[in-house]
Amino acid sequence: MMRAWDWVEQTLVGLLGLCALVVGMWQILGRYLDSALNSGWADEVIVYLLIWAVMIVSSQLVRHDGHVRPDVVLRLLRPGAQRWLEVFNCLCAIGFCGAMVWYGWQIVDAAQMMSETSGTELNFPMYLYYLALLVGPGLMLVRYVMRLVRYLFFFDPATMSVGHTILEAPADIPLPAATPQQH
Repeated sequence: MMRAWDWVEQTLVGLLGLCALVVGMWQILGRYLDSALNSGWADEVIVYLLIWAVMIVSSQLVRHDGHVRPDVVLRLLRPGAQRWLEVFNCLCAIGFCGAMVWYGWQIVDAAQMMSETSGTELNFPMYLYYLALLVGPGLMLVRYVMRLVRYLFFFDPATMSVGHTILEAPADIPLPAATPQQH
């Protein structure tokens, strides 16, 4: 299930980025080669696509420990203390994401009730754009809840310590020569 979720998110983000690239290239062609291809909506669409991509990929950052957290402090602590600091971090993130979903819903609802559209010739319904404020934090919320459950009930200090070691570096990055102090 998790692999499918990851694949859907990554594929969707890739497609959104590809669409933004295609629209951007269309805009460049219109601007420099043929003004008949030039559109007033391309910049707006690129922003919508990229914001949606950023909001969706934020879930992957939670999965890979890429979001804001006190890494420097965590690395100085023993695994047991790391666990409880991670639990605290998850609780804070769950509160933040929950608030984002709540307020995002209010923004989407208000934009839909007012039939708010963009101020350009596209007249894009803004509630679809604001919906990213629900989807991104909603995905992160679910991932943080899963992370919290793992740290509370399935903690394994051997596999769940914080940080990445040099041995986990990609194969194409040369490793430094071992010194006598390293083990």
